[in-house]
Amino acid sequence: MRILTIGALAAALLLTAACGRRDANPAPEAAPPTPAATAATERPDSPTLAAVKRRGRLNCGVHQGLVGFAYTDNRGQWRGFDADFCRAMAAAIFGDANAVRFVPLSASDRFTALNEGRVDVLWRNSSWTMSRDAGEGFVFAGINYYDGQGFLVRRSLSLASATELNGARICVQAGSTAQANADDFFRSRGIAYRPVVLPTEEAARDAYGREDCDAFSADISALAAARTVLADSQAHTILSDVISKEPLGPVVKAGDERWVSVVRWTLNAVILAEELGVTRENAEALSANSNDPRIKRLLGAEGEYGAMLGLSDDWAKDAVLAVGNYGQIFDRNLGSQSPLDLARGLNAQWNARPGGLIYGLPIR
Repeated sequence: MRILTIGALAAALLLTAACGRRDANPAPEAAPPTPAATAATERPDSPTLAAVKRRGRLNCGVHQGLVGFAYTDNRGQWRGFDADFCRAMAAAIFGDANAVRFVPLSASDRFTALNEGRVDVLWRNSSWTMSRDAGEGFVFAGINYYDGQGFLVRRSLSLASATELNGARICVQAGSTAQANADDFFRSRGIAYRPVVLPTEEAARDAYGREDCDAFSADISALAAARTVLADSQAHTILSDVISKEPLGPVVKAGDERWVSVVRWTLNAVILAEELGVTRENAEALSANSNDPRIKRLLGAEGEYGAMLGLSDDWAKDAVLAVGNYGQIFDRNLGSQSPLDLARGLNAQWNARPGGLIYGLPIR
């Protein structure tokens, strides 16, 4: 019994001494890695972003000419909603909104150009569908405009609804979802119609203008743009029927997830900027003076979120300084400050009154 007691006492003394040594000289604890550091070490670099940086510019696929979205002005400069998102990306990557080459593409060759690497990203009013996303190997990085297909008709026809277009000739563009949507609409209602399929949106609009068809069916935003260039815009009206959902957004080739993130978060940054009241005019001041941690993270004054994308901490601030927030981009190109004068509608912020579907994801 005595031997056991001495043994137990000795063990206790050794344990106490060891604890004392640890307390006297505690080993330094490694600081937990920051999210940016974890991302930088665990995720592979983006080969697309590396190629863009080596080239010194972004190759951005856009519409060949759609008022409001992508078109050249009388000085040959690209303008429009989608063109501004190309510039936002260039600013986020290079700090220079002009480091972009605009590549005009038709509906039929846009995805081929993306697949072949002729463009790095499509900002070209393309609808997010299952066949394009799951079947054809492309990735939609978000939605920058919620649209729907409708019908442009002459006021002289006195039509109240597209259901009155029985036997009508309907101009639609080849290589888009317009023909399939029109066919679904008329077939499901047992209405006969005659599709007039043209190779481009411009050709479909011109055919409608020549009265080669009774109605022009396309995305409502495209119809609004088409109406502005017809000989007598007031002689035409867009019917109230919305026959499809057309979520439009940027598209990239599959296989480079970090590049998808660059596109997605550039879009999200300008959306979040509007929600937080950050504008082209006040972004610099807010970066220096705001006490709101959400704004500080967005503008790079707090955290290292740019590293997650392979960009600088100022990436989002540079994008907003270049083109403004989502609301400013919309108003300038599509809304009250533009010839289209489109209402925000579904493209209003989620917390607006009335609310829309535009929702900024948190940067944290």
